[in-house]
Amino acid sequence: MTSWSSSTEPGGLRTRRLDRRDREVAFARLARSPRDNLLLLDLTAHIGLPPAPGEGRADLVGVWDGDALAAVASVRPSVLIDAAASPAAVEALAPWLQRLEAGLIKSAEAVVGACWPRLAARGRRPLVDRTETACAVEPASASLIGPPDEVRVRPAAAGDLPELVHAARASLREEGRPDPFTGDPDGFRRWVRGRVPRATVVDISGRIGFVGYADVQRPEGWLLQGVYTWPELRRRGLAAVGVSALCRAAFEAGADHAQLAVVDGNAPAERLYAKLGFKPFARLRTILFG
Repeated sequence: MTSWSSSTEPGGLRTRRLDRRDREVAFARLARSPRDNLLLLDLTAHIGLPPAPGEGRADLVGVWDGDALAAVASVRPSVLIDAAASPAAVEALAPWLQRLEAGLIKSAEAVVGACWPRLAARGRRPLVDRTETACAVEPASASLIGPPDEVRVRPAAAGDLPELVHAARASLREEGRPDPFTGDPDGFRRWVRGRVPRATVVDISGRIGFVGYADVQRPEGWLLQGVYTWPELRRRGLAAVGVSALCRAAFEAGADHAQLAVVDGNAPAERLYAKLGFKPFARLRTILFG
């Protein structure tokens, strides 16, 4: 994290942290392409507001070309960069990113490709480096399914916390990511507990078999993350039921679409989401670095 609040970069672009006075202009810029910037759009809408339970305050930066906002980025809790940021704007953000000792950057593949060499030159090393396809489904093109008789879909409850912590840890392991629980179990539980109100679970045979989170719930779209099915209960249709339920909730709330990201090489997930009506719309790259 930087210890200063603004700077002027080569080319005349100026960078500074955004505050509540900038919220409307930053939101308006990102709202031009809400599908490509949904999570960053949601963080921007909450500038100046208290963070959600269990989560830290987001730290957002704007790149200014005179009086015009040229790009928006988050440097905490994750690095997210405006998908429409120009190469010059991405370059202007470099000093902010280079001071990060560790973190996660997730944005359009080309944008991350422009940022990463600067971080690597400062000695940062990738713990995870993967590409993903962002997919979206709209109400008119959705082919959602309902649960069979023996399956129950419900909102997650506080009593589900042990199972949700287990699922979050198992999901990270499957992605090859470090397990934060081992270093800070109480903090990890608080983080998962804060996400419980956004979670949907699928019960089968008296136990949870699937969990998924609607981490962004906006009229512009819902962002689905943390989708996980217990290994011993896979290939029984639970993910299709759970994702369908999340999408149905999004559409009933008036969302334009629901979206998620599929890691390259996950062919079963690609087939599942295509069957439900999801279509690719962007290429993403995620790097966890330290």
